[in-house]
Amino acid sequence: MGFGTIIAVAIGGVLAFEGMIWAIFPSQTRRMYQEAMSQMDDKSLHLGGLISVLIGVLIIGTAVKLAG
Repeated sequence: MGFGTIIAVAIGGVLAFEGMIWAIFPSQTRRMYQEAMSQMDDKSLHLGGLISVLIGVLIIGTAVKLAG
């Protein structure tokens, strides 16, 4: 596996993990970020989390597929 593949998998993993946190625990995560996220509703946070998970998984899948 090349360096680029490792970087892509790492970025994808971070996006997927962060997205899972927002998608599964929006209220608790918002409490951690208090001011910045206080104006957003749970539906927006769920959607943002799910999109982040999808992008992360796509990056990982593409990187692994291209690596052979």
